[in-house]
Amino acid sequence: MRKFIIASHHKMAEGVKDTLNYITGGQGNIYALSAYLKNTPIQEEIEELVKEIKEEDEVVIFTDLLGGSVNQAFSRYINRPHVHVITGMNLPVIMSLVLNPEPGYLTADQIHTALNEAKEQLVYVNDLVTNMSEDDE
Repeated sequence: MRKFIIASHHKMAEGVKDTLNYITGGQGNIYALSAYLKNTPIQEEIEELVKEIKEEDEVVIFTDLLGGSVNQAFSRYINRPHVHVITGMNLPVIMSLVLNPEPGYLTADQIHTALNEAKEQLVYVNDLVTNMSEDDE
């Protein structure tokens, strides 16, 4: 079974999960971890979240900041089978992987494709609109 964890400092993860559920109609096994809202060490919160994950489960973990404490805490799990940690999360990459219809475990190529497609969604709209206006002339 494929599971998704969205993890961030403060409440970003909850907001992303809520938006994702709205857009996708609640597809996927999605969990949010909003770190540092409770007086609980991050590692304890993570252990509580992952304790139910079986060895054969695939887990895709999205974190907010490369090098941030949330990402560092989840990075210790990358040696487990079928665990993928992606940082610098955004809605397009999460949607792409949650809605991925391919059966079986995700491959590195599939993840790289989703990341590259999400990068293409990062656009300075001022330039895009200006270029579109110039093309119309």
